[in-house]
Amino acid sequence: MISTADFRNGMSIEYEGNIYSIVEFQHHKPGKGGAIVRTKLKNLHTGAVINKPFRSGDKVERAIIEKEKKQFLYKDGNIYYFMDSETYEQIPLDVKLLGDGVKFLKENLEIELLKHKNSIIGVELPNFVDLKVTYTEPGLRGDRVSSANKPATLETGALVQVPLFIEIDDVLRIDTRTGEYIQRA
Repeated sequence: MISTADFRNGMSIEYEGNIYSIVEFQHHKPGKGGAIVRTKLKNLHTGAVINKPFRSGDKVERAIIEKEKKQFLYKDGNIYYFMDSETYEQIPLDVKLLGDGVKFLKENLEIELLKHKNSIIGVELPNFVDLKVTYTEPGLRGDRVSSANKPATLETGALVQVPLFIEIDDVLRIDTRTGEYIQRA
């Protein structure tokens, strides 16, 4: 058990039968009454983020999350196959377990498999991936400074907003946490 005084960003806890990662926390002392700790918790099963206040000193169970490096091989319908690079064991995972990150998976991408008590609860993609643009409308010639954006389809099928100067076959760096264009790779 850990106290609210031990909370840190990125820490995993068990609360009401679910496993959450602490996205953000803030100690707050109102004029009356005891101090509270306001938290933003991300459910590691569903990806939903909730706001939950705790009384200062409340105790919660800490969740121990193991991370294992795996390599994405291919998908077959709604099943995605990953491989352990040391044992060459293949692990099939349902698309529901992967969440929104599925739109940035390309072959041979290294990910981290998240396990809690020997059951797989999700995957963690690298923060940035480089993906090729397969389709986008032609941009305006000479438009390099404008803040206007246009949609672009990437090699994985993901649709992202990009600056007007991006063209087909450009390789872009994408932030997998937000799904946003960062720069040309």
